[in-house]
Amino acid sequence: MRVQDVMTHSVISVGPDAPLRDVARLLDEHRISGVVVVDGEGALLGVVSEADFLVEAQGGASVRRSPIARLFGRGGDPGTPGERHFASTAAELMTSPVITIAPTALIADAAGVMTRERINRLPVVDEGRLVGIVTRADLVRSYVRTDEQLAASIRDEVLVRTLWLDPTQFEVAVVDGIATIRGSVDRRSSAEMIARTAVLVPGVRDVHADVHWTIDDGDLKNPTPGPEFPFSPE
Repeated sequence: MRVQDVMTHSVISVGPDAPLRDVARLLDEHRISGVVVVDGEGALLGVVSEADFLVEAQGGASVRRSPIARLFGRGGDPGTPGERHFASTAAELMTSPVITIAPTALIADAAGVMTRERINRLPVVDEGRLVGIVTRADLVRSYVRTDEQLAASIRDEVLVRTLWLDPTQFEVAVVDGIATIRGSVDRRSSAEMIARTAVLVPGVRDVHADVHWTIDDGDLKNPTPGPEFPFSPE
């Protein structure tokens, strides 16, 4: 599963010239703790968080960041106290640059970034443009899926989108998070990849793969035909 499958597409944003009063109103009305700042073409410029307002209210006397201030990731110097104290627009108060992630990134990668950077959400950027936002809650929800949904994910995300295989050539079933995959492929490497990739699907606890292959391509220089052989990751 990828970030684009779980992210929120509608993101509350403001322009760089937005008055801080308007930014504060958005935070209050939408009950959110941060607003992204984008230019006229949708390019991500920075983020204004509740913590930025707290520093502003203190006259910039403290630049120590709370966990909320790291909401979107703090990528550099928060600015001199004097500059932040006299901020009047989003651009003058925002945090920039911002830690981001691509929509095609695996959610495991997003989880890794959030854990490593100790942040709760990531703006999703595609070719420089903001296309969504993903939160820790989004990642957690991706694990709460039915067995039928997990089986569909294996067919669509593993067999089709990742390995470019014909899903009609396989039987995929999931019971209590344990997936069973039966079918056949041309090469041994493809059989091995099916099991190794399917177990990465959020919510899948284990994979039993009975996938047959006809060509052992372990030696890429001299692939040789081999007997039908079931592969299991165990």
